[in-house]
Amino acid sequence: MEEPKVEKDYWEPIRALKARLGEFERRRSPSSVDIFEGWKSGELVEKVKSSLKAICKEPEESKGVPPLDVPELLACLIRQSEPFLDQLGVRKDVCDKIVESLCSKRKNQLLMHSLSGEESSIIGNDNINDELELRLASVLQSTGHCYEGGFWTDTAKHDMTDQKSSPEEQETYIRNWLEERIGFKADFKISFYPGKFQKERRSIIPAGDTTQFIPSKDADIAVLEEPEHLNWYHHGKRWTDKFNHVVGVVHTNYLEYIKREKNGALQAFLVKHINNWVTRAYCNKVLRLSAATQDLPKSIVCNVHGVNPKFLKIGDKVAAERELGQQAFSKGAYFLGKMVWAKGYRELIDLLAMHKSDLDGFKLDVFGNGEDAREVQSAARRLNLNLNFLKGRDHADDSLHGYKVFINPSVSDVLCTATAEALAMGKFVVCADHPSNEFFRSFPNCLTYRTSEDFVAKVKEALANEPRPLTPEQRYNLSWEAATQRFLEYSELEKVLNEDRGEGSTAKINGKALAKSVSMPSLTGLYDGGLAFAHYCLTSNEFLRLCTGAVPGTRDYSKQHSQDLNLLPPQVENPIYGW
Repeated sequence: MEEPKVEKDYWEPIRALKARLGEFERRRSPSSVDIFEGWKSGELVEKVKSSLKAICKEPEESKGVPPLDVPELLACLIRQSEPFLDQLGVRKDVCDKIVESLCSKRKNQLLMHSLSGEESSIIGNDNINDELELRLASVLQSTGHCYEGGFWTDTAKHDMTDQKSSPEEQETYIRNWLEERIGFKADFKISFYPGKFQKERRSIIPAGDTTQFIPSKDADIAVLEEPEHLNWYHHGKRWTDKFNHVVGVVHTNYLEYIKREKNGALQAFLVKHINNWVTRAYCNKVLRLSAATQDLPKSIVCNVHGVNPKFLKIGDKVAAERELGQQAFSKGAYFLGKMVWAKGYRELIDLLAMHKSDLDGFKLDVFGNGEDAREVQSAARRLNLNLNFLKGRDHADDSLHGYKVFINPSVSDVLCTATAEALAMGKFVVCADHPSNEFFRSFPNCLTYRTSEDFVAKVKEALANEPRPLTPEQRYNLSWEAATQRFLEYSELEKVLNEDRGEGSTAKINGKALAKSVSMPSLTGLYDGGLAFAHYCLTSNEFLRLCTGAVPGTRDYSKQHSQDLNLLPPQVENPIYGW
């Protein structure tokens, strides 16, 4: 039988100490009066008592650290924004009074909790800034957050030297990988900028001002891949101030992915407006690969992606074999893509499950690896679908040449590269009637469907017929050359280059050449500049950055970045005065 628990009496030593202090006070000599002037034994006992209570409290009481409330969050915002408020004429003493007023509510709550019975509060009128800093530290510590250089930094934990690859090694890998894909040596300069990987977004967020890593003499034309992503937390020089012309290329439908997350509708609403903000502030022209992307300011829909020449060569080989009367395709249908639900696997399984009887005997080979592979395969087995799952491989692999039909039901893509590659190889493509596939509709081998019944009909049509050979015009439209030409035309680069050559930049009066006059900035330019300035001010505040999902410590690059990329130390590049 379990013995009853005997509760410890933590106050027994205190009672004994109080009794001894009382006896000592009665017997103390006159000379000791000055030493103990202002002291009362009760005060000392209560202070020691409160301290012991804090030490001896139960573990479950010490574990819970309440989160920052609204007044504390506002106080942190004011404290972080002091340099900016100073520029607006708000004095530091005014900021201190606001912070003290906001923190007083929290302090009063602590006082109420600490007063019980005859107990006295041990909370005094300490410096409000110190209290706020300690409060922030306790909340951060309770969440397990570690800041480089902070109190809880574990240097051994962050020592990943053995797992890192140097910028030189990365450059060598990139060049070798690129040479294998394009078939010739690409001799261009590669520069690295600091960044941090964010697990939630599965992407790299730049750290510091990316523009500072491009020399001014080289800052002519900038092409920003995914300009919204690159500039969400950009804190630095405006791209359009650094470069003569800035073109953004949008090829990811972020809103579609965000809507699938928790509270996706609200997140998508906020991200939509932030995307509009940063692309307008930092780009002169924006190219969207398809209408499946967000409609952004200064944007136009244009496919500026081409396929690797090796896919066109495979298509030429297929056409030559067919002219000789040989069978070019010996296999049926396949699907290829990273095995995550968002890449079309959900739509594929739903369509096949809905029309299992209509597609009786239809077999589909699926090539892909990914995080959702186990769930996708389990769902297919549970529904008893005739899917043959194989490991992912390059689309140009010899084992894929014999397939006649590429099936791609995805509606989350912006422009599916695999669809373009399949068309270049002379195959049929069965895909959804969706804005992301608008560019491919002009190809006769592209069979689009609107309903699930139409999907069944298009699959049967593709299996029963032979694809048409590509015409020279269709072949050219899929090439890199055509994509480059479309890019030059729709990004207005040809216009900019002509202006740089001086065409139309001067006028003549009485036979004398006059320089082109400098015009006043337009209202649109002033508005865009105001947006850029507002974004710069807001991204300077670390608290606001964290509230919007930024990776901690990405406003400026870190000491580790400076060591890896041979940069100036952070304290030299971004000095902090007054410390």
